[in-house]
Amino acid sequence: MVKCHLSRIMGERKLKISDVARDTGINRGTLTRLYYETAERIELQVLDELCRYFCCEIQDLFEFKDSA
Repeated sequence: MVKCHLSRIMGERKLKISDVARDTGINRGTLTRLYYETAERIELQVLDELCRYFCCEIQDLFEFKDSA
């Protein structure tokens, strides 16, 4: 299972989904699905933009947890 840490990162920085959407140009719906961990896929361009915006690495945004 892949866990997305977008909500935690945004909470630490006191950012709203609308703030990130405005600043990055990423679709609000895409950010909402990532925030609530309902996304089934993510475009590499979105991942690249999030990493640039938050000055972080991919592993800071996502974590793989073995469900076994």
